Amino acid sequence: MSRPIALITGGAQGIGFACAQAIAENGARIVVADINGAGAQKAAEELGNDAVAITCDMSDPAQITAMFDKIEAEVGNVSVLVNNAGVSIPSDFLETSLEDFQKVLSINTIGVFLATQRAAKTMVANGIKGAIVNMSSVNAVVSIPTIVAYCTSKGGVMQMTKATSLALAPHGIRVNAVGPGSIDTEMLSSVNGNPKAMETLLSRTPLKRLGTAREIGDVVAFLASEKASYITGETIYVDGGRLGMNYTC
Repeated sequence: MSRPIALITGGAQGIGFACAQAIAENGARIVVADINGAGAQKAAEELGNDAVAITCDMSDPAQITAMFDKIEAEVGNVSVLVNNAGVSIPSDFLETSLEDFQKVLSINTIGVFLATQRAAKTMVANGIKGAIVNMSSVNAVVSIPTIVAYCTSKGGVMQMTKATSLALAPHGIRVNAVGPGSIDTEMLSSVNGNPKAMETLLSRTPLKRLGTAREIGDVVAFLASEKASYITGETIYVDGGRLGMNYTC
């Protein structure tokens, strides 16, 4: 029996790389896609076990199509897709440019749609009962005023997860999402160096610590596996209890 092929976008570092590690440990062959081609290659080499690297800008529809064409021609059909690539461009709302707003949505939401649709077409055509896991956020539910585009994009991912799960359920394809809270990655580097900001962050986190990238990766790997075979359309929030407190800023 051939190994499943798992594509992780934004997989060169942080949460994406942790997802790749966890899914690889479940036996899949990993394709690491990232806009940083050198980073993707380094990640694939570190993963070993025939992992493959591919360069792709998830804001570019043509590159997304070319990525899947290349994977299918040279590696095989994707049966697990992790839509992890994402960006945030913090700014004062009144100063946020349309260009920045569109850039965030083009990667975080439209890129997820395009990759999901392209992967699903191949799964349906080949009778693959695959799994798709999207990276949402607690900010799909609670909001921060300096990241309006990011909050909008992740709210879209949450609803897209529900809608596409219904569309693809008849084909045996599951679609779920993971919503991280405050995770110790490059995105939180400014907080890590600011004791007051860290104090504020932990005040809205009942477990009183940051999460790790691997803690997110393990949940993603679970949703991508047969252990989650009766779960679809769900977003699991891995946030140290934050949403239960309903704090926002």
